[in-house]
Amino acid sequence: MDGKVPFFLTTVLTLLFSGCASDLISSARPPRTLLGGEYETYQPPREVRDVPSDMPEPAEPNGVITLPQALSLAMMHNPELAAFSWEIRSAEARALQAGLWPNPEVGAAIENVGGTDEVSGLDGPATTVQLGQLIELSDKRTKRHRVALLQGALAGWDYEAKRLDVLRQVAQAYIELLAAQRGVELASDLVRLSEQTYTTVAERVEAGKDPPVEKTKAQVDLANAGIELKKAVRRLEAARKELSATWGGKQPGFGKADGDIEEVDPVPEEDALVALLPQNPAIARWETELEQRRAAVDLEKARAVPDPTVSGGYRRFNDTGDSALVFSLAIPLPITNRNQGAIQESKFNLSKAYKQSQAAEAATYAAFAGAYETLSAAYAEVMDIRNVVLPGAQSAFEATRQGYQEGKFDFLTVLDSQRTFFDARLRYLDALASYQKAKVAVESLIGQDLDTAKNALQTKTRQGE
Repeated sequence: MDGKVPFFLTTVLTLLFSGCASDLISSARPPRTLLGGEYETYQPPREVRDVPSDMPEPAEPNGVITLPQALSLAMMHNPELAAFSWEIRSAEARALQAGLWPNPEVGAAIENVGGTDEVSGLDGPATTVQLGQLIELSDKRTKRHRVALLQGALAGWDYEAKRLDVLRQVAQAYIELLAAQRGVELASDLVRLSEQTYTTVAERVEAGKDPPVEKTKAQVDLANAGIELKKAVRRLEAARKELSATWGGKQPGFGKADGDIEEVDPVPEEDALVALLPQNPAIARWETELEQRRAAVDLEKARAVPDPTVSGGYRRFNDTGDSALVFSLAIPLPITNRNQGAIQESKFNLSKAYKQSQAAEAATYAAFAGAYETLSAAYAEVMDIRNVVLPGAQSAFEATRQGYQEGKFDFLTVLDSQRTFFDARLRYLDALASYQKAKVAVESLIGQDLDTAKNALQTKTRQGE
């Protein structure tokens, strides 16, 4: 009989472990939106050592930087985006764990120890070696695995939403930098013109054509222009640091951003862009979320079914040297705990998810409406200032300066026209920055740039014709 033990244990182990291995699950990422799809992103390794894995340090660019360079750096090195990448890896690991079978249990027992008469001492005990396995019914393993896989898909959607958000942050920080550079140029122009005006006024005062107080006013105006230039320089430095921070840089190495902030295009029709909103991850993710919540309900219902534990083993009677096979079956009795609380909670969570999906959709549409309104208003303001305000303010300023030199106007009139002209230029710069940032916001919400959207709309229109 002893020769049967290895065969028995081998057979039981083979039956218990067959099919217990689970393949490594790779959570499929959701389809990437068109916006920024050309940029490579940071991908964590699938296995890490005990020590934390470090991201590669970004190579800080020098000289002139472009928007594609900034976006590429941020996609690869932005710490927040990288954290979402690691969450995907964690979800993959959870899916792997969820797909595993329960481990078998091995036990040993010595019975009838310390008895009396025939079973006294060590002659009476019976030694039992037993192997048990929990049998999951109602397809719990598959349902548990499905819930984990859907959680991994949700991690992919969250990553995609963060990717679009980082693209928006980088582009808007780049626009701030372009605007700050232009602001320094405007402030420098104002200092230069104030110096020229001061020289002209000083000459007229010395010639006795104007009272000395006019020179003092010109000097004060020049000092104010210098203060504005210093403020513009500080804003520029802050904008450089803000852009560098989007890729985890601590001290910017680049000197200047290349780009044309004055490039503006007509805004497409709102209804055409609204049709693209469903592809936004904030909305698209909820189809997966609802599917995951329904799978969780199925899993909790399955957990209400008791799982038996089947055991089998070998028993040897020490007093006679005989042996025998033993089998046992243990089944929990669902008398008080039928998992009713967890089932109810999963149903509540599903109902909650429906409302959350509606709230997310409403919030996304509201964000788009605000961004589109800002974009449209900024475009109209840019066109008005460019075509009407700036030409008129510049013409009035030049005519006033010429008239002052000819003695037709006093210095206050010159100052007023100069301030009006430069205020118009600053307002124009603000409108340009507002337009460009609103454009970026709209693009991040529809998941593609406006030029691509326009081309698609034009193609659709031609096909319809």
